[in-house]
Amino acid sequence: MISRLFSGRALAGFGVAFAVGLGSPSIVHGLAAPAHAEDEAKPGTVRPEVGKPLQAAKAALDAKKYAEALSHLHEAEGVANKTPFEEQLIAQMSLIAAIGSDQTALAAKSFDALANGGALQPQQKLQFIEAIAGSYFRAKDYASSASWTNRYIQGGGSDLRMRDTLAQAYYLNNDFANATKATNEAIEAYARAEQLPSETLYQLLTSCALKQNDKKAYYAALEKLVAAYPKQDYWLDLLHQIVARPGSERLTLDIFRLQFAVGALTKTEHYMDFAQLAIQAGLPAEAKAIIDKGYAAGVLGAGQEAERHGRLRDMAKRSMDADQPTLGNAEAEAAKAPSGNPLVNAGMNFYGYGQYDKAASMIQAGIAKGDLKYPDDAKLHLGIVYLAAGNKQKAVEAFKSIKSGDAVNDLARLWLIKTTGHAG
Repeated sequence: MISRLFSGRALAGFGVAFAVGLGSPSIVHGLAAPAHAEDEAKPGTVRPEVGKPLQAAKAALDAKKYAEALSHLHEAEGVANKTPFEEQLIAQMSLIAAIGSDQTALAAKSFDALANGGALQPQQKLQFIEAIAGSYFRAKDYASSASWTNRYIQGGGSDLRMRDTLAQAYYLNNDFANATKATNEAIEAYARAEQLPSETLYQLLTSCALKQNDKKAYYAALEKLVAAYPKQDYWLDLLHQIVARPGSERLTLDIFRLQFAVGALTKTEHYMDFAQLAIQAGLPAEAKAIIDKGYAAGVLGAGQEAERHGRLRDMAKRSMDADQPTLGNAEAEAAKAPSGNPLVNAGMNFYGYGQYDKAASMIQAGIAKGDLKYPDDAKLHLGIVYLAAGNKQKAVEAFKSIKSGDAVNDLARLWLIKTTGHAG
């Protein structure tokens, strides 16, 4: 039945969609050229032969006619024997026009001329660097975009979106190692700022792991993605990873329990397999409860196999009716057993009936008695019972106590994510 748990494939990609709002018109026009470029008097004098084309360039910039502005600036550039102040004005306006028209090489040259000449304040530098990085990104020169974005971050820029851009630029340049590093750093920066990183960042992390064929990193990235954005498809992909782990075969019923708990149990065959496994495990009440929920959700009781669904429901009810009167004797017999296994099993049966306090007490007694075939499975069940009883703290303690290296440890981590929003 394990092959019917999932579609048989992990989600190989998430359609990562990049959105970069850098170098936008609002940024470009926030970098205004001098209001009266022809007669700036304080730091120096602008001669008429330079001031006239600068004034025309300023008017073109205001109208967002960047090519026209550059033409006027080229005219000003051709004037002989320009003063340093005139050179500075031309470079500043050329920078704005170049950014507006996505002429990245000219923008970078103009910026360096201004920055090296000490003509820009620190905040101005960051604004220009941000705009140039965005311009390179739109031009698909991702290596240059990454370089300029790093300049922004190293210069003290605090806009977290620039960290998104850096990760995306590395990724689109097929530099997956640096993309992974930048993505993790971005996620950490958002955490320090107490902000939720974008879903794209987490998708980027999973995609980087796939590109590098790093299964361990992929699983870790999936955990982070599910913790931040607990969507059904992401949960199914994580659960699919567990099916391939050592020890997963005996945990099929527990995988179904988690799949149901996170809202990812949606297919008719999954409800049927879940209920059948519960009956086979001697848990008729749990089976009946799952079948009833399947009917309530409209997943069972319809279609060509509606009659089969009804037969399974009747079977679960008959088993439950025969089992319920024996619960007291089963508890007494389990207490007499030399190992704790019968107590744990009986506890899970009480869980199916909704008697969570009784179930927790019996499972605890079974763990204390010892000689368990799978001690960590018992701790996992104890956590599930505590969570059903509404005792989140005890559930977390139980899940965190599981230290084995097989699939039960993975399941415990996923229950922690479901319970607390993180795996730690």
